[in-house]
Amino acid sequence: MDDNGESPISEDDWGAAIAEQERAEAAAAEKAEAPPASAAIFKEFSGKGTATETHNDIDFILDIPVQLTVELGRTKIAIKNLLQLAQGSVVELDGLAGEPMDVLVNGCLIAQGEVVVVNDKFGIRLTDIVTPAERIRKLNK
Repeated sequence: MDDNGESPISEDDWGAAIAEQERAEAAAAEKAEAPPASAAIFKEFSGKGTATETHNDIDFILDIPVQLTVELGRTKIAIKNLLQLAQGSVVELDGLAGEPMDVLVNGCLIAQGEVVVVNDKFGIRLTDIVTPAERIRKLNK
């Protein structure tokens, strides 16, 4: 131990630490040079891969779960008002009665619809589907 009560670090410890850092940096550089997994998936669905790589089969993605949300409306509220909410409180939303509800998949608007009740459960009847071109245009904004 030195005068400060700490163990002195030997030259071997520093050498091992520097070597470990160099290995980590080399591994990170190799990983950065490798194409991302999404590139391989794009090749498969774009038809630009080889015949053995290309599945051209939508079944590959059909079991991927997504979050579908129907949004009644939104509002902004101050924290002091939020803390005052209690059972029976009414919160005003920006959506109007009779206005179509937004249908979002993973947070992206894909359709609008109206609320229906089927066998005592809420559902939504789609009235307007957002075209792929419109979705891409909104992403670019």
